[in-house]
This record gives sequence, structure tokens and C-alpha cells, in this order.
Amino acid sequence: MRILWLPVLAMAALTTACASVETPEPAVVAAASPAPAPLAGYDWHYTPDGDVARLAYGVEASDDLRLGLDCTAGSGKVDLTALGQTGDREIFLESGGETERFAAEGEPSQLHDGDILTATAATNEPVLQRFRRVGWIAQWVDGKREVYAPHPGSEAGVERFFALCG
Repeated sequence: MRILWLPVLAMAALTTACASVETPEPAVVAAASPAPAPLAGYDWHYTPDGDVARLAYGVEASDDLRLGLDCTAGSGKVDLTALGQTGDREIFLESGGETERFAAEGEPSQLHDGDILTATAATNEPVLQRFRRVGWIAQWVDGKREVYAPHPGSEAGVERFFALCG
């Protein structure tokens, strides 16, 4: 008696195709990291003055400024002021996963080592929009990250600033 191999192979293939396939376990996704902690003594300070406003991260009523943002109402632009290494000509910002490098002009700082950098940016830049939503932003200087997070209560100034600037 001769076995017909073709029907046997077809039946084996069909049986294999119908076999249940185990679904893989879903990948564990880490929860989003919490907002960074504010620096002691430093905070966001919102100062409106007519149709211009300043949002500055530093020590209140002092020249100790880490990052400053200035705008004219409805302009859709901000002027950035930040500290950088001598010779740096960019301001590198990060907020909630968004990053951007802004070409900057620089001049020697009279108060700190390094240069004071200035740049102009559109308020709709993704890093600035993320800052508006999460309330904190970080600056990278010479490979080091410094986070500028608000103390409770001051984060509302971030939203007021961007609402005014447009």
C-alpha cells in the first residue's frame, strides 16, 4: 500500500496553522518621571510691565539669573538670556523630552565666569511649548544639565508669560 504524501503534508500544514499562538506579555513601560525638584533659593519670577514681560529663573531681587525670557505682548517671540561657557554661541534647552539649540550672541559676564548669551526664539518652538505645559526647563552647558523647576505657586507665572507673549 502506497501512502500519498501530499495529503498528509497538507493536513500537517493546516494543523500547524491552526495551532494557538501564545501572545507575548506586554512590555513594561516605566511611568513618566516626576517633575524635577526646584533649586533651593531659585524660582521663576514673572514680571509684567505694560505690554512687555519678563520671566526669570534666579534669586529674587538679585543679579543671580540662570535663564531669562523677555517678550512684547502678542509678538510670538521671546528673547532668551542665559549663562554659557566663554566662547559658547548657542543656548541648548530641554523640557519634557523636547530639545532645541538656539544660535546666540555672547559677551563676557561681569558677575559669573563665562559669557552672557542672548538669542531670540518663537514662542511656538516645541521646547518652549513643552515648558509652558510642564512648568520646568533645563539648560545644557558644557555637557552638564541644570534644571530650572518652579516652587509650588510660581508655575502659574509661566502660563501667564506665554499667554501674554502669544
